[in-house]
Amino acid sequence: MSEQPVAAAVVIESGRVLLVRRRVAEGSLWWQFPAGKVEEGEPPATAAVRETREETGLQVEYVALLGERDHPANGRRMYYAECRVIGGVASVASPRELDAVAWCDWREVADRIPGGIYGPVQVRLDAVLLR
Repeated sequence: MSEQPVAAAVVIESGRVLLVRRRVAEGSLWWQFPAGKVEEGEPPATAAVRETREETGLQVEYVALLGERDHPANGRRMYYAECRVIGGVASVASPRELDAVAWCDWREVADRIPGGIYGPVQVRLDAVLLR
């Protein structure tokens, strides 16, 4: 059996995107989108919304699938779901997983994720954050 796929939430609000900093880096990556494993039978969009709530306490709703791929670093299937905020305030709701959350503008995203972002997600962020 292959590893469970992962769903990432690209939460965009007021010209910024939500990033979380993992307590333990995943490879060279500390900052990333809220994300986690898709449970058996769970749609990736539902997993992205659930993981955002579990990790940050933020209530979001699914907007659109930005893309999916096999991650080049680990081969795991990744889904990227654009989400929007419907309630709450982002905070570290899962301190065993995260040690920080941040709303980032375009330049801050590039600084915190220096290896670059999956192409279709970057295109969407460019369209929204560079207005």
